[in-house]
Amino acid sequence: MTEAAVKEENKRIAKEYKELLKISYQALSNDDKKLIRKAFDIAVEAHAPQRRKSGEAYIFHPIAVAKIVAKQIGLDATAIAAALLHDVVEDTQYTLADIEELFNPTIARIVDGLTKIMHLKNEADISSQAENFRKMLLTLNDDVRVIIIKIADRLHNMQTMDSMPPAKQVKIASETLYIYAPIAHRLGLYNIKTELEDLGLKYTEPEVFDDIQKSIKESKEQQDAYIKQFSSIIDDSLEKEGLEYYIKGRPKSVFSIRRKMLKQNVSFDEVYDKFAVRIVFRSDRANEKFLAWKIYSVVTDHFRPNPVRLRDWISSPKSTGYEALHITVMGPDGRWVEVQIRSERMHEIAEKGYAAHYKYKQGNQEDGLDEWLNRLQEALENSESNAIDFVEQFKLNLYSKEIFVFTPKGELKSLPKGATPLDFAFAIHTEVGLHTRGARVNGKLVPLSHTLNSGDQVDIITSDNQKPTKNWLDYATTARARSKIKSALKEDQKDVAAEGKVILTRKLKSQKIKLDENTVNEMVTFFKMKTSQDLFYRVGLGSIDNKMIKDYANSRSNALYSFFKSKMRKKEENVDLYKEEVTQKYDELVFGKEQASLDYTLSKCCNPIPGDAVFGFTTVSEGIKVHKNNCPNAISLQSKYAYRIISAKWIDSSQKEHRADINLEGIDRMGLVQEVTQLISENMHVNIRNISFTSDDGIFKGQITVVVPNISMLTKLMQNLNKINGIDKVTRS
Repeated sequence: MTEAAVKEENKRIAKEYKELLKISYQALSNDDKKLIRKAFDIAVEAHAPQRRKSGEAYIFHPIAVAKIVAKQIGLDATAIAAALLHDVVEDTQYTLADIEELFNPTIARIVDGLTKIMHLKNEADISSQAENFRKMLLTLNDDVRVIIIKIADRLHNMQTMDSMPPAKQVKIASETLYIYAPIAHRLGLYNIKTELEDLGLKYTEPEVFDDIQKSIKESKEQQDAYIKQFSSIIDDSLEKEGLEYYIKGRPKSVFSIRRKMLKQNVSFDEVYDKFAVRIVFRSDRANEKFLAWKIYSVVTDHFRPNPVRLRDWISSPKSTGYEALHITVMGPDGRWVEVQIRSERMHEIAEKGYAAHYKYKQGNQEDGLDEWLNRLQEALENSESNAIDFVEQFKLNLYSKEIFVFTPKGELKSLPKGATPLDFAFAIHTEVGLHTRGARVNGKLVPLSHTLNSGDQVDIITSDNQKPTKNWLDYATTARARSKIKSALKEDQKDVAAEGKVILTRKLKSQKIKLDENTVNEMVTFFKMKTSQDLFYRVGLGSIDNKMIKDYANSRSNALYSFFKSKMRKKEENVDLYKEEVTQKYDELVFGKEQASLDYTLSKCCNPIPGDAVFGFTTVSEGIKVHKNNCPNAISLQSKYAYRIISAKWIDSSQKEHRADINLEGIDRMGLVQEVTQLISENMHVNIRNISFTSDDGIFKGQITVVVPNISMLTKLMQNLNKINGIDKVTRS
């Protein structure tokens, strides 16, 4: 670089630093400014030789991360300093001990947490991503600011990813959508979550992103005019009430519009709520609720509300701390419009999450973040749970809508929509959940599978003798309840297995057989079990009885004969496996409980062929490799890398059936349903599992569940249905 270029770059760095101090959400004291200045100076010095892939000085990245932390998230001086230093230990000669000596243990702890996250393996397969997610969340236990700064770091990396190769862009964007956007959502960082989702879509589906963004820009002028028209109608009435407020439109994100298009199976033009109107008013804390409902009254005086779409998150805030009143009204030109009513305080919490929540927090309020962290820690400590299950359950609870139910004493508890009395019991206390015998909802006895609704009062009936059963997993929906039930079932299974081992030892002794490792291995094979624990458990339950144990004892006396017989038979079976008809019968390999078809390669160490008992192993760089169950490497892989193992089996693809839901719309007429069923069942010989039709003023809607062998049959069926007179639209759910 020339001397002039260096001077220009230094000016930019100084300008960025001054802006950082200026935009800070928190009021910075002189000590705060000194701390930030010291962190800035060390970061500049440490990163001086480094450049980013774009060619600019590396220091611009930590400054940008610190600006996000300071302005968009609103954290304190300690977090801003840690953000400036977040790459120093990882990328420069400074050590963690240096940071602690130069600053304080808190900043050192945060930087250490961020360095640990960077050391997590950045692997492409979903098992590793899930495991990394769990490890990353464990850092929350040290200091939540670790995760928040990491989210800011990821946001800036996503904003500046254009200079990276396409493959890396897709990988980082996918990980962002899978891991970082959900955590940002859970911490109440809605603006950052939205930007992460949009940037994730930009790199994973660039054409879709560009099309939707272009359509949004083209319709912006029209939307601005509509919001102005909407505002002018209610402005006079709001001003007469003496309110201090402002009204502005908030366009829906590209990602959320894309989600609606997919969910509702509609085009961009058919998405009706592409923006929301936000009314933000000034108020002291005591009058917020009163003024919010006053504004609601003014809006609904002018526009007809949709009663089903009222969301009162002021009386019952979300578990993230979010508060607002959401209503959907019929606006000008007969268009539904979502109106969000918030105070300035509520707006700050919605924009900045827990940073603002702490600013306004009063001593007697429950700290939602601490409660969430405690529950999260419980789930994390359950090390036996599968990492992917944990992530999916976390995200399921995260995005599900909340309901609010009451305890018998009138306390309010929030649960995800679809929760059952069993979920409620575990939300009260683990011991209550584990000893649940029944439940009363609003004074009436209900089954444990009963779905709760907002406003229900739930009373749990307990018994000291009650224990969880496997059926409970069908009734529980929350991660907490399912985790506790699984742990209890495993403990119970261990107790039964321990008793079964004692029983088996005694029964084998009467057959003059000693229970040793060799005997256990033989019995596991004889009874077709997976592990010795399964064997002992079945004996403890009584499902392996005296007669079966005698059968095993008799088989030992003919061991030599059985050995030669099995060897001879095995050879014949191996020959048969190479026969064309057998290979053709088992011609497709599927993975997991869902029997999904995935890309794979056959491992060379054991050379599995169609019909073999196999499993899938997710490798770092070569995708899924398929091994035989008795492969020499199987035990090593399954013990060291259990989280990478995927169940697999060979199937006859011609016999495979798939359920598909078809939606029909059109003009109703006599005999239409008969013609539809005749086409599907008689003409195309496709099995119908479920069918329902509704008609309203001459327009019908129908949904049919069919079972088809493949996508081509489904496509042909939908094309033929579209030809029936009166059917206007045929889509797949």
